[in-house]
Amino acid sequence: MSARAGRVPFDLGVRAQNGMRRGRTTGACATAAVKAALLLLVHGERAEEVEIGLPDPRYSLKVPIRAVYRLDGGAARAEVVKEAGDDPDCTDGAMIFASVRGNGLSEVRFLAGPGVGTITQPGIRIAVGEPAINPVPRQMMRETVDEVLEGAGTGFDLTIGCENGEALARKTFNPRLGIVGGISILGTSGLVEPMSLSAYMASIEVYIRVALAEGAEVAFAPGKIGTAFARSALKLPPKRIVSISNFIGFALECAERELAGRSMRLPALWLIGHPGKLAKPLAGDWDTHSSRSAMAMRAVAQVAAECGFTPRETAAIERCNTVEAVLESLRDHPRAREFWCEVERRIAARMRSRLTRVERVEARLFGLNGVALGQAG
Repeated sequence: MSARAGRVPFDLGVRAQNGMRRGRTTGACATAAVKAALLLLVHGERAEEVEIGLPDPRYSLKVPIRAVYRLDGGAARAEVVKEAGDDPDCTDGAMIFASVRGNGLSEVRFLAGPGVGTITQPGIRIAVGEPAINPVPRQMMRETVDEVLEGAGTGFDLTIGCENGEALARKTFNPRLGIVGGISILGTSGLVEPMSLSAYMASIEVYIRVALAEGAEVAFAPGKIGTAFARSALKLPPKRIVSISNFIGFALECAERELAGRSMRLPALWLIGHPGKLAKPLAGDWDTHSSRSAMAMRAVAQVAAECGFTPRETAAIERCNTVEAVLESLRDHPRAREFWCEVERRIAARMRSRLTRVERVEARLFGLNGVALGQAG
């Protein structure tokens, strides 16, 4: 039995633009396992491969089935090996399984099997006490049940698990997010894009939802320096400090979207770290990875010129090969702290222009040695 008519099977053999292999999300694997188990239970069909619909209605995805067999008590189980392509995903090669059993309730219920976590804290889009199966995979599985049953409407319990999932979860953000007992079943497209970005950005989005749940101030920190200041000086708990790496713009978009979705406002948002990353938005670069943005010296030099630094001083700043070198060159300048306070103010203003639901936006800058440059000094 194939996925809905009119869809084109997505060809995982065609590499992404970066030349790397795509893979299947845990959500796609779980959906395929559900379909294979249902086919055996309802139609007596023992599939070696199934075709599932992807969230993009143009495409389906063919997924190999490692094993499918009946269980005692009128249930069936199917197993799928997670294939992450060239993405450095800790669940690559994991065995995802689904056990399917009729419940007589005319509804689909989701249960956490061994190795899949349970939600214990608010702030994630799944209710406390529910298995850590995200909304898109849940919808994919519901549609698969409807497809296999051909509209018959009989209810099923879908128990989703992962072999060795509890150990794998310790390599993820789940323990910090209050997801206990195993991994999360994730995915918004069914496809793993072959780069570390996809998994990390998905994690940032979840972190932001958790951080905003209490409606209290939140800090975004690209690295350890910002995290340390948020903990020690701002006294923020770990779940309200979000490690955003290079994704400043993405993090702001997630925050704005989440606040709008909850119809809430945030009293304060902090951006804390080294100006080598944090000053890049002054030049319009919101993804601060070195391969996707220019170095920040020109933006910093522009601020210096507008603050009345001499042309010679401004040119010297722009000639520095790193922003850390700029810090060193200004270390004994009588206006250094005033200057860095102005850079902080401008960074905060650029952030504020993208946030309509945050009352106060603050930026704090530090050198690589942890020494405060502006207002935190």
